[in-house]
Parts: sequence; C-alpha cells; structure tokens
Amino acid sequence: MAGYEAVIGLEVHAQLRTRTKIFCGCSTTFGAPPNTQTCPVCLGHPGALPVLNAKAVELAIRGALALGCTIHARSVFARKNYFYPDLPKGYQISQYESPLATFGSVPIEIGDEVRRIGLVRLHLEEDAGKSIHDGMPDSDRASYVDLNRAGVPLVEVVSEPQVRTPEEAYLYLQRLRSILRYTEVCDGNLEEGSLRCDANVSIRPAGNTSFGTRTELKNLNSFRNVQRALEYEIERQKKVIAAGGDVVQQTLLWDAAAGEARAMRDKEEAHDYRYFPDPDLLPLIVDEAEIERIRSTLPELPAERKQRLMAQYPLTAEEGHMLTLERALADYFEETAALSQNPTAAAHFVLNDLAREQKAAKRDEGDIPLPAAHLAELIRLIDAGTISNSVARDPLFGEMVRTGRRAEDLVREQRLEQISDEAALREIVHRVLDANPGPVARCRSGKKALFGFFVGEVMKASGGRANPVVVNALVRELLG
Repeated sequence: MAGYEAVIGLEVHAQLRTRTKIFCGCSTTFGAPPNTQTCPVCLGHPGALPVLNAKAVELAIRGALALGCTIHARSVFARKNYFYPDLPKGYQISQYESPLATFGSVPIEIGDEVRRIGLVRLHLEEDAGKSIHDGMPDSDRASYVDLNRAGVPLVEVVSEPQVRTPEEAYLYLQRLRSILRYTEVCDGNLEEGSLRCDANVSIRPAGNTSFGTRTELKNLNSFRNVQRALEYEIERQKKVIAAGGDVVQQTLLWDAAAGEARAMRDKEEAHDYRYFPDPDLLPLIVDEAEIERIRSTLPELPAERKQRLMAQYPLTAEEGHMLTLERALADYFEETAALSQNPTAAAHFVLNDLAREQKAAKRDEGDIPLPAAHLAELIRLIDAGTISNSVARDPLFGEMVRTGRRAEDLVREQRLEQISDEAALREIVHRVLDANPGPVARCRSGKKALFGFFVGEVMKASGGRANPVVVNALVRELLG
C-alpha cells in the first residue's frame, strides 16, 4: 500500500468577531446561560424576518482579501434544508451557487518549499445551536438543546483537495488561523468552538488523477486531532482496499480519547440539502469602493512579516515562522529587540521562556503578561554581565511574570548579581574539585567529557551566579 497517496480537503468554519448575530440583534458572547441569547428570528418563529449584519459582511470581506480571494459584487443567500434538533428553523441560511468570494490560497511551508493550498470558496452563513448530552447511564440519559449559538455569524473556508498529508493539514490550519487572527476576523479560539474544521479524505494510487471514495471526519476540536484523525482514517482506508473491500462514503465522528473514528451517518451531497435562494433576503451587493476601503485597513500578513523579520534579524526559518504566528507576539518581539538591541536573545526568551510561562498559566498566545520594556531590561543586564543567563531564566524571568516587578529591583533585593571575582570563584572551584577526587582523576587521565560536569557543579554551588566564562577558565586551569 506504499504506492497510495491521500487526497485531503478541509472545510473550516470561523466565527466572525461581531457583537451580535448575523440576522438579528442577539448577543454572541460566549458562556452565557443556555437559551438566554435568543429571539424570534434566531429561534425561527413564523413571521420573523432576518436582517443582515453589516459588520459580519465587512469582516468576511476582510478575511477573503487577506486570503487573496476574488470578491464577487453580487452574492446570494440560500436555504440549506436539513433536520437536526438544534436547528430550529429546519434550514440553515448559507450561500451556495453564488458565494461571497472564490479562489485565493493559504501558504504552507514544507522545509524550504512554500506551497499554496488553493481555496474553492469563502462564504457567509449562520451557525446552528448546540446539543448537550449528559453523562448519565443510557437508561437515564437525556439530551438538551442550547440555541445561544443559533444565528452566530460564520465564514466557511473550503480548500481545494490539494493537501496530501496530515502534517500539511496541520500546517494549513495553523496558517489559516494565524491570518484570521492577524486581521481580527476571528478570535480562533478552538476551545470555545469559534474555529472548527471538518476534513474530507480519500486515497488513490500515486500518480493517479482520479479521486477515490471520500469520507468526512467531524468533531475535530484541535489541529493535532485533525492530524491524528487523518492519520487514522488514511490507514483504515488502506486496510480496507488491501483486504479487497470498498471504502464507503460516510461521515465519521472522531473519538480523540479512543484514538479512532466511528461511522456517524451516510455522507450527504449538495442535492440532499435542497438548496434554494432565501426569499426573505435580497442579494448581497458589494461595490468596489467598499472592497478597496477594507483592503486599505489590512495589516502586514504573517508570511510577508516572516520574510521581513528574517531579512532584518538573524533568525532561522523556524524562529521566523513561530514568531509570526501571532500578531501580538510578533509585535512584542520587535519591540523587545529594538529596546534591548539583542534580537537573538529576544527571540529565545519569547519562544522559550515566555511560551513556557503562557502555557503554564493557560494564557492565550496573544495574552502577554510581561511588558516588552521589562524583558529588554533583563536582556541588557545579561549583556552587561550584571547577571548570568541561567539566573535570568530561572528564577528571575518567572518571578517577573508572576509579580510584574522589574529585573533591576529583584536583582538588587535578592542579591542575584553575577559573580565575576576570580578569587571568590577560584575558592568555589577548589571546593568542587576536592569533593570529587574520582572524577578529577578520570578527567586528568583523558575523560574530557567530565569537564562539563565540573562546570555544572561550580554553577550549582554558586547558585547559578558564577560567570561561566571565568568558571570555564578556572576549571581548565586547575584540572591542568
């Protein structure tokens, strides 16, 4: 089965950052008590008429422009008919034959190669509600419906089936989320469901241009789960074909805990939804002047910013990629680099120490707990030789984040200044060597790898405050 390749298409639903729903004035705030953000329009009461939210249209255009899409002057809302308990009208207002935008692409980087995954369309639609199933035994199980999400504005971004591996799918989603967050079209919060993905996958003999039978994976609540689910489904399809069977077109529900996908229902086609133009909504007309006005407000996008930063600073491709995934993080890095005059140290602190503290505190990537001026001051203290790099990273950086205090004040109060006095360090080195006669003898007889052990012991004995340059010289001298 090594001669097979995967064909993957991704459908991403992104919640637009509006205060109210797409066709009514109900709030879109996350976490409100169930069914408290509803009205006759989003509940589908007879006679209630939708009114299009202008801000939702502006954000959708903004996202489409950032993705290089062609914006159509005229688009049409349609009714997508299907039954589901949390779809109160019995249909979803979406766009089908005449979407807001088509084409465009998302760039992904595979090693040194930049590939552009083409887009089929970007269109506006409303979200459905949410079904909640309690965890009681089957005999007592109950399901509830929360319609707060019903009518929340979405854009659906549909890729061409040009993704070939689960890793490429991960990179595509990572970059798409980054673009939508840079442009403030969507907050990209996967835990709150404001960015969701369905994946279509089939396999075919490598080099073949025809498509195999596809399945659709749902319930993918993280990019890693998208990657894991695709890996699972590709292997499952290979096994089915290897055993002489046929892949069945169906929708699969991904169970992240079990690491497997289960059949949910037969996969629908467009005709199953009986699309027709919504009689209550006029066609959406967008003029060129409005498109250009929105285009003029776009920020520098992640791919372009990465290229600029790599040209301006001594960054690796991986560092450039990670620093530009988040607009707030890229802004923070640039400010720190300018204030400290040490972009290399700024990049290392942002990508390692800051990322560690954010993860530990479960902060959003754009929620940065330390002013750039404070981090720049810390880097200047290292460069001046006032403190060692090890002390700066632990405990100083973590304490600065937790307390909000400046590095200079903490260094002075806790006496964390670097020890560079040769006489004081010589005494510490002597103590370490005297306490380890066996390793000293082995090092002198040729086991040079032990040199690092002695340097580490001296640093430990000094509480991380010893100047490593002086320590290295003294250990080398006293070991002969």
